[in-house]
Amino acid sequence: MNTHSYQTIAHQSTAEFKDKNSRFLAFAFPILTADDFKTQLEQLKKEHFKAKHHCFAYRLGYDGTNFRANDDGEPSGSAGRPILGQIDSFELTDTAVIVVRYFGGVLLGVPGLINAYKTATHNALQNAEIITKNIEKTLQIQCDYATLNTVLRLTKQYQAAIVQQDLQMDCHLTVRVPLSSYPALTYALQQERHIVFQAA
Repeated sequence: MNTHSYQTIAHQSTAEFKDKNSRFLAFAFPILTADDFKTQLEQLKKEHFKAKHHCFAYRLGYDGTNFRANDDGEPSGSAGRPILGQIDSFELTDTAVIVVRYFGGVLLGVPGLINAYKTATHNALQNAEIITKNIEKTLQIQCDYATLNTVLRLTKQYQAAIVQQDLQMDCHLTVRVPLSSYPALTYALQQERHIVFQAA
């Protein structure tokens, strides 16, 4: 994974896989927090309340260290792990996949289940629009009004986005700056006498 950017998906995507009358409906979607995921899971459980299993996996954070996989009653390791494996093979984070299974009356066995959950997830991610996002850091900047133009020029120069501003006698700005530009922007700000900043 690139140290300055990461890959996720732009929008929800879906796919269906069938095996021996069992239907596997895969829903892949972008998330930013575990709460985002819980909301989606609750929604899908309401929509597919007749389904026997709602198996899932997700990976969160640009370093990818926050993850979960759940078999939801399927044999251990037959659902959540194959789903997570596909998220990882596409090198995605901030991404979740829930696979809803409607049981068709015929047991598939563990190898069959692993194949079904893996294939359904793969197809959903294959259908998704994969995007690259910059890893960003947040800076709080304070300056006097006379120095504001300098701050605005520097933030633009280093591709920083202003997410909040309070322009009174003292100007307070919150900016998000790509990790790759962060050292250069903070160095440039340090050269100005009337600018105070700190990482948020």
